[in-house]
Amino acid sequence: MTERTLIKNLAAATDGPVSVSGWVDTVRDQKKVQFVVLRDESGAVQLVNPRLSGDDGVTIPDKLSDTISGLAQGTFLTATGELKHDERVKLGGVEVKLTAIGIAGAANPETPIADDSGVDKRMDWRFLDLRQPKNNLIFRIQTTLEHAWRTYWVENDFIELHTPKLMASASESKAELFEVDYFEGKAYLSQSPQFFKQMAQPAGFGKIFEIGPAFRADPSFTSRHATEFTSVDSEISWIDSHEDVMKLHEDLLVAGFQAVKDKHGAEIEAMFGVEVTVPSAPFPRIPLAEAKRIVAERGYEVPRHDDDMDPEGERQISAYVKETFGHEFVFLTDYASSIRPFYHMRHEDDPSLTKSYDLIFNGVEISTGAQREHRVELLVAQAKDKGLDPEELDFYLDFFRFGVPPHGGFGMGLSRVLMLMLHLTNIRESTYLFRGPTRLLP
Repeated sequence: MTERTLIKNLAAATDGPVSVSGWVDTVRDQKKVQFVVLRDESGAVQLVNPRLSGDDGVTIPDKLSDTISGLAQGTFLTATGELKHDERVKLGGVEVKLTAIGIAGAANPETPIADDSGVDKRMDWRFLDLRQPKNNLIFRIQTTLEHAWRTYWVENDFIELHTPKLMASASESKAELFEVDYFEGKAYLSQSPQFFKQMAQPAGFGKIFEIGPAFRADPSFTSRHATEFTSVDSEISWIDSHEDVMKLHEDLLVAGFQAVKDKHGAEIEAMFGVEVTVPSAPFPRIPLAEAKRIVAERGYEVPRHDDDMDPEGERQISAYVKETFGHEFVFLTDYASSIRPFYHMRHEDDPSLTKSYDLIFNGVEISTGAQREHRVELLVAQAKDKGLDPEELDFYLDFFRFGVPPHGGFGMGLSRVLMLMLHLTNIRESTYLFRGPTRLLP
């Protein structure tokens, strides 16, 4: 039996016997010759079967031709034949002249989705939607991006953690929590590894990271929200301010984007029409109050119902940064303590502001980071300011009663980064299997 060859490796292979396996993309069933475009996880190749004919030119039925005529799009098969290099073949400059086909999994002839199907319909049949080369590329990019981040962390002596996703109480607030039955009591799905990654600091780990699931019971139906997502988190000890966290954050993103550009840049430009730009460090930094003034000067007034930047404000400040600095990223810093969690450290000279930031990428917030308050007496006071009962936070406050270094970190949404990198319009496209308020399948 001829060993399977990935389609991407055919161009470098010598002419001769070959076996390829994949699924049928298209069939052209002509009178004198049959063509099948076969795809696998690495690419596509043309299979060719000249029909047999008699002296009178009439086609002679044969088993292989009949099999090809009956192939439905999506059928998985193994094809054996003779590899031939031919520069006239548009699809990779090679083709396989068939000698046999073995069908592994036949497909129904009627496919439930088409190229012009809406995103929700395609999500219903995601396993079929993912066969598209563009979608395949998204998740190869994701793999490269995560590998580059892990490489950066490991080479800089970070420790990888896997924190629990079942919690006895909220990690940040009691809002947006999924409650689940837990034996005789209740548990909650983790919104964030926040408390646990902080716990690693008094444990003496120093620098940690995690890439793992997080859950938000947020009934939003926007193009950038999900109820389950992959969170990219890091926390470091012995920092002087949130500036140290921003430095880590931008170095990590530069490493990731460089790896993606090096490995996939040409494919991304061909399939998505997007040139991946490796961001230059340092990223622009703008205090939130100043960012609001800039946005107002551009003709948009951020609603004053809270002290945050709204989505249109994020788009406007990103446009300003792109025009002024030629940069796709901007750190908005110094958020009001009124809208930040109780554990964000406040400025010594102005307790109404925190040593925190949001990172905006191409008009959308992808991350929040901060220096954490590590002095237990201030944590207790700030929790009370937020209307929280310190006794309910006792397990968390214990982290700080036995010595803890100054520390900080960030959490970032993986699918949002991919969505914005590729200029996609919906986070459903950059999520393997999306979960939202009305979607639990497939």
